[in-house]
Amino acid sequence: MSTIPLPAATARRQSLRPIIAATVGCLLEWYDFAVYGYFAVVIAKLFFPTGSDWTSLLLAVATFGVGFAMRPVGALVLGTLADRHGRKAALSLTITTMVFGTALIAFAPTHAEIGLWAPVLIVIGRLIQGFSAGGEMGVATAWLVEYAGPGRRMLQASFQQMTQLTALLAGSLTGALVTGLLSPTEVEAWGWRIPFMVGLIIGPIGWYIRRHTAEPPEFAARQAARDARAPRISPAHVIRAHPRAALAGFCITILWTICTYFFLVYMPTYAIRELGIAADGALISNAVALAVAVVFVPGFAILADRRGPRPVMTAAALVLLAASWPALATLTTFPQLPTLILVQAALAIPIAAFTGPAGGAMAGLFPPDTRATGMSIAYNFAVTLFGGFAPFIATWAIGVTGDPHAPAWYLCFGAAAAVIGVRLMGGRRE
Repeated sequence: MSTIPLPAATARRQSLRPIIAATVGCLLEWYDFAVYGYFAVVIAKLFFPTGSDWTSLLLAVATFGVGFAMRPVGALVLGTLADRHGRKAALSLTITTMVFGTALIAFAPTHAEIGLWAPVLIVIGRLIQGFSAGGEMGVATAWLVEYAGPGRRMLQASFQQMTQLTALLAGSLTGALVTGLLSPTEVEAWGWRIPFMVGLIIGPIGWYIRRHTAEPPEFAARQAARDARAPRISPAHVIRAHPRAALAGFCITILWTICTYFFLVYMPTYAIRELGIAADGALISNAVALAVAVVFVPGFAILADRRGPRPVMTAAALVLLAASWPALATLTTFPQLPTLILVQAALAIPIAAFTGPAGGAMAGLFPPDTRATGMSIAYNFAVTLFGGFAPFIATWAIGVTGDPHAPAWYLCFGAAAAVIGVRLMGGRRE
């Protein structure tokens, strides 16, 4: 029986719909996380007043990290849900919970209004966001890879990373717009809430798209053919069956998350406090770096599809290992906005080279029936331990040592771990 070909416009919409469904939740998640990071100084003053600016900021960035304590829980629950009952169910739940967490932060009364309950509400909001984020990356990347055609898995998976960077860019530009148009008094009084409220618009749209998109064909076929006598999918089963893959993904994520949270989220705070650069300038520099990364990510993903992810990711990790200390030394020696823009933009290229293929490489380590669980565990446990607390560790290290270069050693550690992780991948190309 012959089939009638779809019109070109309809075919394009159908091919784009799975990509939009996978990335819209990531857009909301990372936008909200970015906004919190960019307004950490204001949040510290309004919700964590201690009489010491450094202590208040430390509490604010620690609360940023507290949300990551729930990511392993979200990974275990949502990753397993996705492998047992389908990607759609898990992705619909992630975007719903993310909206609740964001709304709680956006409308929370300050410490001056309700006292100690104010920081409690911020912590609860971050915990809810952390649970949601724990399932988002692994499930959405599995979805993207399972919709990809032959030879396009790295590129298709890289849409997740491009969305993360775009969300960070949107958060940075929104933050720069708010701080540039409003006075510091207006920002502290109500302006900081605007970016969070803007993020809430994404939620209902994303939920609708995800609910009305079919399961990936590759996953659906594996589910239909799955033997009823096969072991029930569980986190313990996945770790026992794929220990090397889980360890490789864990090590790869260490550098991925440290680079993201230090160079592309915490850097505006670092520039304001350690370099004395104005807030709007620091956010503009961050936006430039993010734009550079967004441009380069797909190119490196395509290269990884053609040559394999190992050489691309290894080279990028080695460049970041060698460049971390000189980069911070350059910033502290020449603490001007042009230097900050140049250094951040230059570092964005090796960051794009590593993170562009990272999602596709990790997805290729696990079979479809355990992919969401395996990726979620490997990614989120590493993010919790090394990424979420990266701003806290950087702030603490500088405060204790008095050395603004101290965070470079943490970045070097992440790069070394990534080299080990890439080698553990073996010779797999997808």
